Amino acid sequence: MAQRRRRRTTALALGVPLALTAAGGLAHGFLPGAQPTASAATTAAPAWATAAADGFASVNALGQNGTYGGRDGQIVTVRTLADLERYATANEPYVIVVAATITMNPVGKEIKVASDKTIVGSGTSGQIVGGGFFLGPGVHNVIIRNLTVRDAYQGVWNDKDHDFDAVQMDGAHHVWIDHNDLRHMADGLIDVRKDSTYVTVSWNKLSQDNKAFGIGWTENVVTDITVHHNWIRETEQRNPSTDNAAHAHLYNNFLEDVAGTDINSSYGNYSRGATRMVLENSWFQGFRNPVIKDSTASIVQKGNTFVGTSGRNESGGTAFDPRTYYAYTLDRTADVPALLKSGAGPRSSIGTTTATTKAAAATALTVAKDGSGQYSTVQAAVNAVPAGNTSRVVISVKPGTYRELVKVPSNKPHVTIQGSGSSRNDTVIVYNNASGTPKPDGSGTYGTGGSATVAVEADDFQARNLTISNDFDEKAHQNIAQQAVALRTAADKVFLDSIIVSGDQDTLLVDTASKDRLGRVYTRNSYVIGNVDFIFGRATAVIDKSVITLKKRWDGSSAGYITAPSTAANRKGILIADSTVNGDVSSASFYLGRPWHAGGDASLDPQTTVRNTSLSAAVKSAPWTDMSGFSWKDDRFAEYRNTGAGSGAASADRPQLSDAQATGQEVADWLGDWTPSTS
Repeated sequence: MAQRRRRRTTALALGVPLALTAAGGLAHGFLPGAQPTASAATTAAPAWATAAADGFASVNALGQNGTYGGRDGQIVTVRTLADLERYATANEPYVIVVAATITMNPVGKEIKVASDKTIVGSGTSGQIVGGGFFLGPGVHNVIIRNLTVRDAYQGVWNDKDHDFDAVQMDGAHHVWIDHNDLRHMADGLIDVRKDSTYVTVSWNKLSQDNKAFGIGWTENVVTDITVHHNWIRETEQRNPSTDNAAHAHLYNNFLEDVAGTDINSSYGNYSRGATRMVLENSWFQGFRNPVIKDSTASIVQKGNTFVGTSGRNESGGTAFDPRTYYAYTLDRTADVPALLKSGAGPRSSIGTTTATTKAAAATALTVAKDGSGQYSTVQAAVNAVPAGNTSRVVISVKPGTYRELVKVPSNKPHVTIQGSGSSRNDTVIVYNNASGTPKPDGSGTYGTGGSATVAVEADDFQARNLTISNDFDEKAHQNIAQQAVALRTAADKVFLDSIIVSGDQDTLLVDTASKDRLGRVYTRNSYVIGNVDFIFGRATAVIDKSVITLKKRWDGSSAGYITAPSTAANRKGILIADSTVNGDVSSASFYLGRPWHAGGDASLDPQTTVRNTSLSAAVKSAPWTDMSGFSWKDDRFAEYRNTGAGSGAASADRPQLSDAQATGQEVADWLGDWTPSTS
């Protein structure tokens, strides 16, 4: 391999879908005898800082019941190398919140992390420069999350003299490496070596390095590892290389070799020695030798996509069924690039919470179809929330399909409904009413708003890590009105985080309690799926860092409208930001939106802005259209810096915001004095 000059690029710091829930409250404190200082003080931790791992790291083995890090210990915040090393090497469990850029001294230093630790970045401010972490023999129950670890590079391509990794483990077990940005180190980014096992590596961005991710360096076939939802970009080798792993489960990863750059891939996923590998629903872009194996190794491939790849692409042998060890849900392969571009790496913290305060204030109710919870239906749990409650009530819904109607009335604010599974696909609330469906009491039909599977009329509502669906069969009921809402909100401060909202016509109705009432809805890291006016209403609504999936109609045709705002004058309407629009539909068949003057109300001023979003070829070149006699040109429809095959230059049919205008049409402008935070 010829030596080459290293090209530096700027890594992205993006928000992510974290379908995770916080554990119970933790006490704040310090090491015995320690005093609070500016660099190590008790502080609020991200609400998800104490979550537990999925994949092989979640398996009970070797005397360790899954991987949950330092959740049973104290929460401390560090801003100096001395404090980070002090707490990371301590015998006691800690949740260590890194709230600054910490430079290693000397360069290449790897902090020897002890067992029972969570090391988590505070928003995107937690950065480790010039070194990393080492987990030695017997170290267990460690979580490293939401950090940027970078720049131990020593100026020589393919450095053979330095072994400066971002994370190295030798003989460790039960380790979770999640939502980190790892780049530009002197050797590898992640090394899982010497019989390390029960490891999960998820939602990381690995880039700008010679060796991305090595697994093995042992004659023993004992390593069990899960590698999912990682974006591996501009790395030459070990993507990963997996040597003598007993069980290697790789799924929903995005391997990208960008043409015209200084770094060229030599191979992608490599199964070596006696490794048994299952490789599922991953996307390979531009890679040479994307999947290779030794004659002694196994690879079972399922559902992978290869675009612009060349060389070896191999499979063979027998592997194993990962579901024998843990539950998981695959994302569609076609969604993987967009999902990871918006989701891999550290998240921007939208608010932080003091774990003890939030836990003390919250009431937890459990729902399970099998009777193992307090309630067997979601509505029964909602009914148990006292009217006029003043603190958060978290309704935790175990995995399963709940075919029921759910309504959260206006007198029950501060309710969270969240799935407790490892994926938002695990917990599904679904029903099949449509606008024209007759009510069982004979009092007429439901109407559009009344058709909702889940109806939210209470302020400060949150939904997380679940699917809300309306599966009305349009083909079988052509004689009635087809609008069929999955989720209707008619409240203020509604936070939809890492969910799927799925239907056909009128999927997501973002409404307000009345025309003169403000109703803000913030949807983040989610999927919204539909075909006709499927994001609509008069609320001030944001779709942020999400995937909008277009569906064909019941008869197989492609035609539709994404948004139908009915915004009141002088209010903000619908904002789609930093998202992706895609779907298996025909090119140039969908509009971005049209103006809904509900009831013919000419005083309304509908608004949709779509900005910094990837638009597939399904979007029409003239993306806005009229509705019910009202011209879109009389209302507020615009784009800003969209990309993809469906984007286009400014024209009379395609208005674009100027840079100055765009500064007033950002997420914060829509949300005003409300900062959504998990709780």
